[in-house]
Amino acid sequence: MPETPRLFAGAMSGTSADGIDVAIVEITGTGWDMSAKLIRHHARPYDAALKQAIFAMRGSGQISLAELARLGREISLAYATCVNEALALSNLTSDALTAIAAHGQTLFHDPPNTIQWLDPALIAAETRCAVISDFRRADCAAGGQGAPLVPFADYVLLRDSSDHRVMLNLGGIANVTSIPAGAALDDVIGFDTGPANCLSDHVMRTHAPDSPGYDVGGKLAADGCLIESVAQTVLSDPFFAKPPPKSLDIPNMIRLFDAGVEQAREQGIRHAVPDLLYTACWITAESIAGALSRWAPTVDDLIFSGGGIRNETLRGLLSKRTLAHKLPLKSLGSVDAYGIASEAKEALAFALLAAATLDGFPSNVPSCTGAKRQVLLGIITPQPY
Repeated sequence: MPETPRLFAGAMSGTSADGIDVAIVEITGTGWDMSAKLIRHHARPYDAALKQAIFAMRGSGQISLAELARLGREISLAYATCVNEALALSNLTSDALTAIAAHGQTLFHDPPNTIQWLDPALIAAETRCAVISDFRRADCAAGGQGAPLVPFADYVLLRDSSDHRVMLNLGGIANVTSIPAGAALDDVIGFDTGPANCLSDHVMRTHAPDSPGYDVGGKLAADGCLIESVAQTVLSDPFFAKPPPKSLDIPNMIRLFDAGVEQAREQGIRHAVPDLLYTACWITAESIAGALSRWAPTVDDLIFSGGGIRNETLRGLLSKRTLAHKLPLKSLGSVDAYGIASEAKEALAFALLAAATLDGFPSNVPSCTGAKRQVLLGIITPQPY
């Protein structure tokens, strides 16, 4: 067992396609006995043209082979730049790293088919470091969804002997890891609950193209009202009643939302942007609270992470909807209170996954992904000579 601390760089870009987060992480131990210390978090937004290209491809589902190849190269170079910047800010060189964990950019996810687009050899060449990537595919090959992957880190870092904890990540899509008090691994469930930031971001990109692309702090949504017909259109989709394990992708949620808005337009109704934003937040909060009431009704602690925690309207609605569903919460707050920086949590999780890969330790959680068995995740691209 490696008792000497090892440094990893966890690098990931979420379904929101905002950019890349890198966490330089010191990891001690192996398997379920690993511990992690964050050395540095660094975020690098995608440039506007790259972000637009990703959204255009994901929205249409169409791209030329030449453009697909170019997109992979630009994403990989952005990853390498972000890692190198994080190292420089930490006064480190890549020689100090055991490996880089690079998740890649989600271009398509409809299990068992999934595309996490990345060129690990290019990242290795640009950083002079070994790269571990392609974490989803082995789980899919074992019959799983290839998602969620973060429950491994949640179980390593946040399981508790006395409280039932649910970790809620609010990225483009909302996903939860439910860990009952004193849980064995098979007791853990994790799944996507539905949209998180993707609907609000879509409204801002569509109706306020000169904005940052998101509702800063949820301030615009705070002035809105619920559009019940749009919420009903989204939440009536069979996905929400389907039991876990389950995962989904952003374009499906956006299509549902737009269908509800279009139905209103056909009836001569035009909704203000704040109403659309408030409705997007309400859908997120209701789908999360509804999912917990079905599949984790005894939760004690609901622990947030991800960019959505900065949306005050969403957080307020989450509090209201969990009360409406009579969830017996003792606490509801950020993962920062547990010693883990919210903005770095997912990148840190991939650093742990990379350590497990090098140690030969299976890191999928079959009760979360639906895989038939535990498997070793990730593909290793060695350090260039």
